[in-house]
Amino acid sequence: MAALAAGRTGWYKGRVKAVPSGDSLVVTAMASNRPGPPPEKTITLASLIAPRLARRGGIDEPFAWESREFLRKLCVGKEVTFRVEYAVPSIGREFGSVYLGDKNVAILVVSQGWAKVREQGQQKGEASPILSELLRLEEQAKQQGVGRWSKVPGAAEASIRDLPPSAIGDPSNLDAMGLLAANKGKPIEGIVEQVRDGSTVRVYLLPDFQFVQVFIAGIQSPSMGRRAVAETVVETDLTSDDQNGDASAEPRAPLTSAQKLSASTVAATEVSPDPFGPEAKHFTEVRCLNRDVRIVLEGVDKFSNLIGSVYYPEGETAKDLALELMENGLAKYVEWSANMMEDDAKRRLKAAELEAKKTRLRIWTNYVPPATSSKAIRDQNFTGKVVEVVSGDCIVVADDSVPYGSPLAERRVNLSSIRCPKIGNPRRDEKPAAYAREAREFLRTRLIGKQVTVEMEYSRKVPMADGAIAAAAPADSRVMDFGSVFLMSPAKGDGDDAPAALPSTAGSQPPGLNVAELVVGRGFGSVIRHRDFEERSNYYDALLAAELRAISGKKGIHSAKDPPVTHIQDLTMAPAKKARDFLHFLLHKRIPAIVEYVLSGHRFKLLIPKETCSIAFSFSGVRCPGRDEPYSDEAIAVMRRKIMQRDVEIEVETVDRTGTFLGSLWESRTNMAVTLVEAGLAKLQTSFGADRIPDAHLLEQAEQSAKRQKLKIWENYVEGEEVSNGSAPVENKQKELLEVVITEVLNGGKFYVQTVGDQRVSSIQKQLASLNIQEAPVIGAFNPKKGDAVLAQFSMDNSWNRALIVNAPRGGVQSSNDRFEVFYLDYGNQELVPYNQLRPIDASLSATPGLAQLCSLAFLKVPSLDDELGTEAAQFLSEQTLGSSLQFKAVIEERDASGGKVKGQGTGTCLVVTLFTEDPEDSINAAMLKDGLARLEKRKKWESKERKVMLNKLEECQEEAKTGRRGMWQYGDVESDDEDLLPPVAAKKTGGRR
Repeated sequence: MAALAAGRTGWYKGRVKAVPSGDSLVVTAMASNRPGPPPEKTITLASLIAPRLARRGGIDEPFAWESREFLRKLCVGKEVTFRVEYAVPSIGREFGSVYLGDKNVAILVVSQGWAKVREQGQQKGEASPILSELLRLEEQAKQQGVGRWSKVPGAAEASIRDLPPSAIGDPSNLDAMGLLAANKGKPIEGIVEQVRDGSTVRVYLLPDFQFVQVFIAGIQSPSMGRRAVAETVVETDLTSDDQNGDASAEPRAPLTSAQKLSASTVAATEVSPDPFGPEAKHFTEVRCLNRDVRIVLEGVDKFSNLIGSVYYPEGETAKDLALELMENGLAKYVEWSANMMEDDAKRRLKAAELEAKKTRLRIWTNYVPPATSSKAIRDQNFTGKVVEVVSGDCIVVADDSVPYGSPLAERRVNLSSIRCPKIGNPRRDEKPAAYAREAREFLRTRLIGKQVTVEMEYSRKVPMADGAIAAAAPADSRVMDFGSVFLMSPAKGDGDDAPAALPSTAGSQPPGLNVAELVVGRGFGSVIRHRDFEERSNYYDALLAAELRAISGKKGIHSAKDPPVTHIQDLTMAPAKKARDFLHFLLHKRIPAIVEYVLSGHRFKLLIPKETCSIAFSFSGVRCPGRDEPYSDEAIAVMRRKIMQRDVEIEVETVDRTGTFLGSLWESRTNMAVTLVEAGLAKLQTSFGADRIPDAHLLEQAEQSAKRQKLKIWENYVEGEEVSNGSAPVENKQKELLEVVITEVLNGGKFYVQTVGDQRVSSIQKQLASLNIQEAPVIGAFNPKKGDAVLAQFSMDNSWNRALIVNAPRGGVQSSNDRFEVFYLDYGNQELVPYNQLRPIDASLSATPGLAQLCSLAFLKVPSLDDELGTEAAQFLSEQTLGSSLQFKAVIEERDASGGKVKGQGTGTCLVVTLFTEDPEDSINAAMLKDGLARLEKRKKWESKERKVMLNKLEECQEEAKTGRRGMWQYGDVESDDEDLLPPVAAKKTGGRR
């Protein structure tokens, strides 16, 4: 400054805040020791006269806008050095010299032709120190025809702006809704001409010079009060200024002409600015006043006031004025106008307000935070494996830092700051909310058994029932721990839904894929809008961004589609009879399942997705210690860590009297019963038929190994003595024995039976005999379809019987002779029956299941009807078994659910039996082997003693047929390494029932 002053005094430094015209500047002090905005001074360039801009009701002088624009772009926001040369008290103005760097601003203006030079003021000394230089430059500009001295014809007229009515003082002519409709969400270039308060600006919208007042969306700065005289208010304000900083109040409507006239005669009471009102206004002025800004219109209120966002340049970036005011504690968040904005912008404003409140910045100096039930958790981070997914926002993690078996080995973690649909409670008859099952399944498939990192963040008291938490009654609430969970090895494709690179509120880098972010990004949860000062996720911003993506993608709970409906039949809550009725759907086949819950070491609740049911399931022949016995909890812990909510496979053998299904369970090809027994946490129950259990030999080997090592329950085991663990020995369970008559033979190995003495047989026959069969129904009145139960007249004896439609004519019934293929439910045979021999069946008759039970001969491979000797085998079986007086004893060796899927065999489970006559040593199975009409199945590597004895006897019968060259052995030995099971064949009638 000394160099510029050249030894003169009275020079000051400042920053140009505004440029009102082409020859004047508003300069603020660089620094100030007093509170509030720094002092400022309006300086008019000495000896210059620039063209005047239009005021209310007028028009521009030629080149006035270009003149002001030159000086504005040259100086606004820049640091200058200035000195007052003279003052004119009569007009209240000061004239001076201004330097931008080492250049005199007046010289720059005159040389470009944007102002003319006044040679001398009214009094002596009212002139610029460089007046002669300015006059020389003016003459030079005139000769060159630059600026206002342009010699182009019509240039002066063209420079005068064609201002709309709103720009010259009549805001009632502004079409606010039309302006919004044309520019909603689009950035509009503008120049701020006035700052009413920190959150209200008046702007020229370019290029049309539409002059509008914009209330900044989402915020409200402290009020600047009211002026003392009403005329002043009418002259300068387009809307009422008396909102007094009320952040919840909407702007008032513009004054009407009548209101202006009335106000002009009444003095208004002066209201002082709110605390920090001037600071907020100054903050906006130094960033926006006379600056190029971008306005994004967000909406219009009920008084046609424009609501918008203002962005000003700072270097290469555009700054959001609302966010800057909020971060500096100079504005409050206003919900009604924030709702016009995008959710992303709203959350930034809300987060900035919260941070300003925490630091008690400016308007929040005396802020007292509301009471909250949340408390931060510090230094409780850990790693572990996920053992259970309780719901979409709650998991259980086995803590690696806690010794195995400790009560705290498993920790329940609620995902911070998100809420998923409630899973419900079937015991309270609470059904899952929409997408609750999908949210839990989504997490289950990604987290179960996976290593995760957990960052505990806060705990919160939650009422046990609806209502507020009573501080004096802590027993009515429970404490829940919340944290962020990170998956170290995300599933393929998960990164698209929740990118971990998003910045967090805390500024830390996530250590993996944020599980909460993933859930919200897939639309299975929403982000909680926390109250002020409530603890929240350290990654809150990332969660909000994920929610925005889900909303824009209309995913999950944000979808307009109806939620998926899944009806799961819970057989664990149903009577045991219902479970037994369901048995044939599950019997003797590998079925995929999901372990929903570990009830004990050997008993579980399973979900079978294919059958849409949940069942209670227990290991066949394997039992763990009871709840109150040693090692019970350890057995449960092992199963929770190994199979809880895992995908498994089961094979059901039977169902017990309580409705619990018994069988084997595999996880990743590992028989989990073997794992338990091998660890010494379970023992074999010899009362169960070992020949029914797959891997029974492995179980025996595992138990012997645990005994030798004296593991767990065998710790006191002495060879030769049995440790009962408190349970009494039970006699070996005998195989089930039925007395039957054969009603239909399908082929040499399969047939139907009725149980002798079954009271249902006589009951059904009595009901059928009492029927009064009417004439054939009119075509169209009775139209049976495939799968319908009907009454059908059997062709051989004209009796009416219960039947199931197997095939119906295409296109429906056309005539009374149209034929239907029917299956007789109580006998097992099929035939084609014309329409006039069918009748509807009463519900009381159709309720009883079919009485014909499908059976096959155990241990045999019998030729099918299409194979050589297949017809002879079927004929032999028919001759040996069919006849109303012939009764047999059928010993059930196993149950086969796959047999019921073959055409002509109904839908029941196939009983694999040994069929005996009166002589217990003489079986039909053996007779088939002796005649060479069947051969033995391939023997298994491991067999029980009882099975070995039986198979040895049958093998002797087969050797007898081989020696005698009977049947299939007529030409010597046949291949013996075929498949063990016969392929399904079509049923062929062999004479019907007798």
